[in-house]
Amino acid sequence: MNTHHHHSHAHGHGHRHAVDTTNRVFVVGVSLNLAFVVIEAGFGVASNSLSLLADAGHNFSDVIGLLAAWGAIVLAKRLPSPRFTYGLRGSTILAALANAMLLLIAVGGIAWESIRRFTQPAALGEMTIVWVALVGVAVNVVTALMLMRGSGQDINLRGAFLHMVADAAISLSVALAGLGMLWTGWIWLDPAISLMIAVIIFASTWGLLKQSLRLSLHAVPDSIQPEAVLAFLTEWPCVQAVHDLHIWGMSTTETALTVHLIVGAEHPGNDFLHELAHELEHRFRISHATFQVELGNGDAVCRLAPAHVV
Repeated sequence: MNTHHHHSHAHGHGHRHAVDTTNRVFVVGVSLNLAFVVIEAGFGVASNSLSLLADAGHNFSDVIGLLAAWGAIVLAKRLPSPRFTYGLRGSTILAALANAMLLLIAVGGIAWESIRRFTQPAALGEMTIVWVALVGVAVNVVTALMLMRGSGQDINLRGAFLHMVADAAISLSVALAGLGMLWTGWIWLDPAISLMIAVIIFASTWGLLKQSLRLSLHAVPDSIQPEAVLAFLTEWPCVQAVHDLHIWGMSTTETALTVHLIVGAEHPGNDFLHELAHELEHRFRISHATFQVELGNGDAVCRLAPAHVV
């Protein structure tokens, strides 16, 4: 048997410059959104607006999301240790899981208060709601524009970018609700918008909860089809059979693979293994691949060959 290990790393001045730029984007984005959360929550209390408080809670979840995305980039640079042989990459999965659970609790609180407000309406400061919400639109649009440049290549940044775009739309809906209350006197629009925000947060958080829970259990990431990877591995001319294939997320952005390859009577060589690792990264974004090569000319059968054996 022969085991080959491949793990790609990005080096060079261009990479360091990209990381520095990303760090600056996150510093500005987190600072802007955190400052707005404090302002929006304060005006929400002053104007007795549940929709502003709900949006402030949602924007605070955005701050947590931005910090998680930023933390993933920082943790990816930490070197492995004898105790943590993968480094601290997996902590991003735990952070996403904890974030999802806290958001679901917040959604329950927003929904409960919204329903109570339908039966016990309160006086509101409509113009305050409108102006504060419009500031929220501006903050989210500016943050989205900063994240847009790198969102095409980095799925982590793309998720943060799309989140900011959605938040701009939610803040705009709060502003429109404020105008609607000002023109019509329908105070029920405030809790109605709050319920809508709660539904939106729940919908996005439920997906995050499922994905982070699956990743914490070493499931195959949603972006990868294991059947396609298996078919790709078996298509190589020198590969006679494949077994004990495992694919899991090392973090929210990195994927690892281990597999046993049965080849002919001779080892195919290191060039074959390097090319295979390169193609896995290029086609499936699997950057950490380990292969165990087994020669097919013997009678010994690998104990891990049966599909039901782990």
